[in-house]
Amino acid sequence: MEGRARGLTLIGLLLLSFVGKIASLSVTVNDVECVYEYVLYEGDTVSGNFVVVDHDIFWGADHPGLDLIVTSPGDNTVHTSKGTSGDKFEFKAPRSGMYKFCFHNPYSTPETVSFNIHVGHIPNEHNIAKDEHLDPINVKIAELREALESVTLEQKYLKARDVRHRHTNESTRRRVVLYTVAEYLALAAASALQVVYIRKLFSKSVAYNRINLVLDGGSLTLSFPSLLGRRLEFETS
Repeated sequence: MEGRARGLTLIGLLLLSFVGKIASLSVTVNDVECVYEYVLYEGDTVSGNFVVVDHDIFWGADHPGLDLIVTSPGDNTVHTSKGTSGDKFEFKAPRSGMYKFCFHNPYSTPETVSFNIHVGHIPNEHNIAKDEHLDPINVKIAELREALESVTLEQKYLKARDVRHRHTNESTRRRVVLYTVAEYLALAAASALQVVYIRKLFSKSVAYNRINLVLDGGSLTLSFPSLLGRRLEFETS
């Protein structure tokens, strides 16, 4: 029983030591921004995801997306994502060394990207304990660790997408409010112009129908503009 308890304690400590291996960061992409991750072993599984969580295109219906290009230490492209606002990736590292993850923004507006990456490693016969009783334990621990990391990666991805959807909804609501206000202002301006035009129209109509009375030396002159634009005069003595 004591040996089994020690074994369970060892498993628990190993599991705790593997928690938190996911690298998470927020990157603001103006033109090209690169993130570097070192892979210790050839054949390790490199997985991750990214989501454009915020953007500054206020009146645009949707963001056209970013490009992600992943290159190996030999400067070979191992993964490419084109024109997307969020994506997942996973590949086997062809060799150990520094891997480069570059985001390309084809537009001038800066974009904020939530980026998560994890390098998974399952021990083999060369780097696990020599005791044959510990071999299956190490393998199971590594497999369980990778399963936990996959779940954590998925949770981070879904959370980032939820943040993006919330920002999109808020932006849409602001656009609708501003559009409604602008529409009401335009209607008010059009109504005011109509009132001014109608008042001027009636003022001209009254002027055309007005009769001028002129008294000169006992003679009375009646004059008023005609609709044809000529002045008509009548004299009475």
